[in-house]
Amino acid sequence: MDLQNNPYRKDFPLLMEQEVVYLDSSATSQRPSCVLEAEQEFYKTANANPLRGLYELSMKATEEVEHSRNIVKEFLHAKESCEIIFTRNATESLNLVAYSYGLTHLKAGDEIIVSIMEHHSNMLPWQMVAKQTGAIIKYLECDFDGTITQKHLDDVFSERTKLVAVAHVSNVFGRINPVETIISMAHERGAVVVLDCAQSAPHMPIDVQSLDADFVAFSGHKLLAPMGIGVLYGKKVLLEAMPPFLVGGEMIESVTIDGARYAELPYKFEAGTGNAGGAVALGKAITYLQSIGFEQIMEREHALTTFALEQLKEVKGVHVLGSDRGEEHCGILTFTLDGVHPHDVSSLLDLDHIAVRAGHHCAQPLMDYLKVSSTTRASIAFYNTKDDIERFIESLKKVRRIMGYEQ
Repeated sequence: MDLQNNPYRKDFPLLMEQEVVYLDSSATSQRPSCVLEAEQEFYKTANANPLRGLYELSMKATEEVEHSRNIVKEFLHAKESCEIIFTRNATESLNLVAYSYGLTHLKAGDEIIVSIMEHHSNMLPWQMVAKQTGAIIKYLECDFDGTITQKHLDDVFSERTKLVAVAHVSNVFGRINPVETIISMAHERGAVVVLDCAQSAPHMPIDVQSLDADFVAFSGHKLLAPMGIGVLYGKKVLLEAMPPFLVGGEMIESVTIDGARYAELPYKFEAGTGNAGGAVALGKAITYLQSIGFEQIMEREHALTTFALEQLKEVKGVHVLGSDRGEEHCGILTFTLDGVHPHDVSSLLDLDHIAVRAGHHCAQPLMDYLKVSSTTRASIAFYNTKDDIERFIESLKKVRRIMGYEQ
């Protein structure tokens, strides 16, 4: 594979117009022109409130949003489009499940399993649920390279397990977690599983029916779409038994001074005016990814990540978290540099227009577990090139020299 000449880079205006090596796609991806144009086109040609008007413009807006909902349904291989809820982001999707399912279905003594590597967005909601219901949180640990073993699973699962919250892919290790095994073990005990797919949806196919997933959340902005649009997938039988998360306009069938009858799925979970333009652009982003194909995306990202990992190993003082194998990082390389704080690493790299993330990556419990305070993370997408990696490595070596270390 030619890692230097990237046929997709030209589709991303920011990368073409600015001198930046963008290695922070796990935080937010860049957007291709077709996505930017789709959002603009919606507001130019179909700008009306979906579902609320019986006039032509509103019906067109409704059709475009529902078309995107169907694209997401096919993308996740869901049974029905009513199982696709549009939210602002994965965080809101996970909170929706916590408030609407967790608070109404869990009780004192029930056990919630949360992996130690979770993003705060899939940990704090369950801490809230446990505090309010009396349920107990048990943390699923991992090896220091991010591996979740069968022993780790056996240590936390019990007959009192009622819910499991786990990332499909860790935003620190980049490791794909054994979600098939986790889902199977949970279902054997009558528990449900909440999958945070924010880091997997942009990089690999997801089949919710094959996985038998109960809930899946992801953010559009990590998947080439605009900020402010997210998705929650839930099995229809579960969603129908859950009360609304937010109440008000749009999510009702009728209202009286004594109460309300709520709308059918998915609308009872979509209160107020949503991000219609973002939803349309999300559909376009998914269509763009599918036009490339996940096989091609995964092959290119794995090759770039493996090359970057091998280059990082040659930089003195660098310690990469997770596996020694590039294919087990899903584009994420999190590391420390001896004697240099991650914030300094990031700031000095920025002088060479290298964009990486520094800090705890919204995974402080994992940082504590690994006994590191913070790290630097370089995250790769299919629009990166070999030149991006080489510039990053050379700049990182310069950081060592600037901070008084010989390379």
